[in-house]
Amino acid sequence: MRILVVEDEEGLAESLRRGLCAEGHWVDVAHDGHRGLDLALTGGAVDGASAGTAGGAAGYDVVVLDLMLPGLGGHEICTRMRAHGDPTPVLMLTAKDGEHDEADGLDAGADDYLTKPFSFVVLAARLRALARRAGAPDPGRVLQAGDLVLDPPARRCRRGDREIELTARELGVLACLLERPGEAVAKQEILDRVWDGPQAIDPNIVEVYVSSLRRKIDAPFGRRSILTVHGTGYRMAPDGG
Repeated sequence: MRILVVEDEEGLAESLRRGLCAEGHWVDVAHDGHRGLDLALTGGAVDGASAGTAGGAAGYDVVVLDLMLPGLGGHEICTRMRAHGDPTPVLMLTAKDGEHDEADGLDAGADDYLTKPFSFVVLAARLRALARRAGAPDPGRVLQAGDLVLDPPARRCRRGDREIELTARELGVLACLLERPGEAVAKQEILDRVWDGPQAIDPNIVEVYVSSLRRKIDAPFGRRSILTVHGTGYRMAPDGG
């Protein structure tokens, strides 16, 4: 994911940046409200470069926004983002603890709310959940790459005119890849989507289902549609292999 962290506590901001980068995300950081709003509205392309590592990306997948900031507060930033038609999911952070603060944040357009101190594991899981909800495709949309076609509502898959029988989990994994043909999809993202992220599940289970899919949708047709992206996950060839 491309993530913007707007947090004036530099130690916390750096800790979040390091932790999220270690999970494979691109992270930009702003320490005041005005800078944070500029980055949020331009996707990081402010003054030709961003404040962190995403450098000029075409938009963020999620924004981590502190409530109390110099310049502009988190509520005002979120309100202005929504007024500009920016739908990027916002996770608001605050040292305050009260139902009125949470309500104000949600009314301003925030999607989730986390009170300091918080667990990084919980924050990372909530960010993944926000990104999943924001990127969830139309459940009625037919997914396709070349002659490989998946109809999720009908639970049917075919390559050309030939029907391919898949299990529910295989359908789920394939849908994750077909939703973003040509893009690398992380194992953890697939696990979160298809298995709903239970802690007891070994991430390597994704490899098992990808191998099964390859045997069904590729091998019989002499194709190679699911490509391994080392260190990340998998990518669906846009032309279906």
